[in-house]
Amino acid sequence: MHHHDATVRVRYKETDQMGWVYHTNYLVYFEVGRTELLRTLGCRYRDLEADGYLLAVVDCAAKFHKAAQYDDELTIRAKLADASKASMRIEYEILRDGELLVTGHTTHAILTRKDLRPARAPKRLTDALARVTARG
Repeated sequence: MHHHDATVRVRYKETDQMGWVYHTNYLVYFEVGRTELLRTLGCRYRDLEADGYLLAVVDCAAKFHKAAQYDDELTIRAKLADASKASMRIEYEILRDGELLVTGHTTHAILTRKDLRPARAPKRLTDALARVTARG
């Protein structure tokens, strides 16, 4: 499956008292990876919202292999792992200089923005997901 790499530099405020990235910040990094993955596929998240849809996180997990620290440059690798007509799952790897630090995933339900009800993926998203399949 197609993946996209995004880069972030750890800011001081993202670390805990031990000097390591606080665990919940990895979910924020996942969001960076997911947003950039969709953008490279021609499906900006803001356009989905403008069209009346949301991607609600219904499941997430992270496994911590090694800690990142202040000023580390991290690569967030995001790839579409699975998609249906009403949901999608994205898997992540966070690396520092090629060394695996964190793995994880998020699963998203597609909802209407107006009433937060489950919805079929809009054309903008299905077209983007088709581009993933075409790229392999």
